[in-house]
Amino acid sequence: MSESSPDADTDAADEQTLRTPIVAVLGHVDHGKTSLLDKIRGSAVIEGEAGAITQHIGATAVPLDVISQMAGDLVDPDDFDLPGLLFIDTPGHHSFSTLRSRGGALADIAILVVDVNDGFQPQTMEAIDILKRTQTPFIVAANKIDTVPGWNPNEDTPSKVTIEAQSDRVERDLNENLYEIIGQLSDEGFSADMYWRVQNFENNIGVVPVSAETGEGVPDLLTVLMGLSQRYLKGEMAIDVGGPGAGTVLEVKDERGFGTTIDAVIYDGTVYEDDQIVVGGIEGPIVTEVRALLKPQPLAEIRTEKQFEKVDSVAAADGIKIAAPDLDDAMAGAPIRVVRDRDVDEVIAEVEAELAEIEVHAEEEGIVVKADTLGSLEAIASTLKEEELPIMRAEVGDVAPRDVRIAETAGEPKHRSILAFGVDVLDDARRLAEQQEVRLFEDDVIYQLVEEYEQYVTELERSQQDQVLENITRPARFQILKDHTFRQSDPAVVGVEVLSGTIKRNSRVVKWEGNDTERVGLMKGIQDEGEDVDQARAGDRVAVSIDGPTVGRQIEEGDELWMEIPEKHAKILEQELKEEIPMDEREALSMYLDKHRKRDPFWGK
Repeated sequence: MSESSPDADTDAADEQTLRTPIVAVLGHVDHGKTSLLDKIRGSAVIEGEAGAITQHIGATAVPLDVISQMAGDLVDPDDFDLPGLLFIDTPGHHSFSTLRSRGGALADIAILVVDVNDGFQPQTMEAIDILKRTQTPFIVAANKIDTVPGWNPNEDTPSKVTIEAQSDRVERDLNENLYEIIGQLSDEGFSADMYWRVQNFENNIGVVPVSAETGEGVPDLLTVLMGLSQRYLKGEMAIDVGGPGAGTVLEVKDERGFGTTIDAVIYDGTVYEDDQIVVGGIEGPIVTEVRALLKPQPLAEIRTEKQFEKVDSVAAADGIKIAAPDLDDAMAGAPIRVVRDRDVDEVIAEVEAELAEIEVHAEEEGIVVKADTLGSLEAIASTLKEEELPIMRAEVGDVAPRDVRIAETAGEPKHRSILAFGVDVLDDARRLAEQQEVRLFEDDVIYQLVEEYEQYVTELERSQQDQVLENITRPARFQILKDHTFRQSDPAVVGVEVLSGTIKRNSRVVKWEGNDTERVGLMKGIQDEGEDVDQARAGDRVAVSIDGPTVGRQIEEGDELWMEIPEKHAKILEQELKEEIPMDEREALSMYLDKHRKRDPFWGK
């Protein structure tokens, strides 16, 4: 190794202040997120020195020199200042939305994994939504290119090289699938193309064809990630390594010999053993002291019995397991802050402010939401807010009897519901929900969960409206036909034609005198061709019996008569049910209201 110059020392000092960019891997289940990560980890171990690559907590750090070896001619380490890449393996992309640092997404850049044969699936759409909302730059890994029929694999080669080595038919079939994905991205408002055609990655999404199975395209993927990070994220990577550490909780876990621990990603500063830290918890910030910082063994030695190695400190960006007292109520997605030489109350206030940003606003009336992490809770709350659906309570954790007790207090039947995302429903809670008629909705795709609930609400409202319509007097006008008087009185029996709306038995009949109605009598029965019927619709000609009037006195052949609509019914029809009644009934209702409102402008309002 050559002797270092003062310039080289300065460069090294600068490099120390640039942290590793954090990369999240998102995508639909079974599209190959874990396989792709495993491929990168495995290749990194092969290419790196033994023990150089560590499977950190929920994260894999791949140094620049190893990336350079894996990417071959595509990456020259001399072109880069950044130390490498840190891949975070989130428990699910829904939790990623609240894995944040200083109010932004925790990940600096993301890989959206899409099966080249399946294209966009429900969780792909959800991941896209999260990336849009957090404004996280991303590239698309079009995975499983090796499954295109007739594919001839070239292990670990760049994708452009391996595609050009395929037969014309295979290349054509692959391109068809790739451009289908590019079209789907376009539908979501993203301009995209094959990565080697993209000039400006700020305005366009690069699509990288890969195979997690054969390693084809993995060199390209790492090259694009490094290039994008170097070009667009370098400024954001500058940190004070010596400063108090800041991080995010990935998961809360029980670890034998240590009790409750938190898996965390540290994205700023350094955390030391014995540091006092503040962690976001269910009931608010938790103030505690680091007992141990634990790292798993390097990947090459992951099968050794000694599972964790205790370290004195961890600097950004890195994954670490923190053992400390009182972490039982810590939450996935919550902030972690080292106190060090700052005032503890000031740090508590900082954590509280960040928790407030991701707090779900609760209403007095609404549904109950339970989710596996803060991230998924926030993502569901955001979706429900867009759909204008109120939340009465939102918490992380399994559905317990107390959640059912809260849901059953809802005033409206549609709100007696619990939306459970990625959590279990305890047996006694399920039994109680059945007893108390509280509806449970369970799904692991957020928009499907919300859609299922919305469908239920639509059906519930429809049946409620049908019930109201059953019990409400509907608008109708009808005319007594000439030469169709079958009986003059007690009751009067006449032939009529229904002009608009629906006439029903046991309804009051009126006729208009100027701008006011005069009650004529009660419609006792309706006969259609000798058969008794309950009602008749517009266009029908039927015989009706009306108790009260005498034909030739109160009513005449040719008269236009109406069903009497009580003012309260008219108001409900106009304000709540207008869309539910046929067009001819709407017309009849409008005529009825207009006539009344000439006399009293506020009638039925």
